Amino acid sequence: MPGKVIAVVQQKGGSGKTTLAVNLAVSCLRRGLTVALLDTDPQGSLGRWFMARRERLGEAGMEFSTSSAWGVSYECEKLKRSADIVIVDTPPKVDADLRPALREADLILVPVASSHVDLWATEGVLDLAARERKSAWLVLNRVRSGTRLAEDVARAAADMTAELATARLANRVVYAETLGQGLGAEEAGTRAVRAEVAALTDEVLHLLEG
Repeated sequence: MPGKVIAVVQQKGGSGKTTLAVNLAVSCLRRGLTVALLDTDPQGSLGRWFMARRERLGEAGMEFSTSSAWGVSYECEKLKRSADIVIVDTPPKVDADLRPALREADLILVPVASSHVDLWATEGVLDLAARERKSAWLVLNRVRSGTRLAEDVARAAADMTAELATARLANRVVYAETLGQGLGAEEAGTRAVRAEVAALTDEVLHLLEG
């Protein structure tokens, strides 16, 4: 049975796309799933994380590939033959180049940092997803627990045309630290961090089954 494709998209840079991608990848891997990463972002952050992981651990434990926007369909079809989960990290822009990734996706995740600016930046992504007849799920990222801003953003997100994931990633230093080390936060974080990432992975896998 072919694997499932998750596209992580957001037109605003610095929204946490790569953080979301790598932590889902590591969490799925720790559950015994086979994982492949596809980096279509010219910045190459996902590729740098993958190489740091290989250097640190000797073996990344997952496949990795890069592609131009228009090579996404071919690469996804190839990677799905050997991986349960294919995670596509996309460029921070919204134009026709993004459509192949959306078209291939079984699930579209849109990370939104806790600011209204980040939330406003999702509108173009959601419009493009709708044109492809795909639904998208907003994932709140860098959430400062208990702040009015986080709850304001959550309420505003719930009013948009996308679904809002229940699980959130908090504003924790460990996410940035582990990214630079080639690790996922579950591999080096506290019990609270592991629970946070596990909850998001549970939700994502449930959505893929639906």
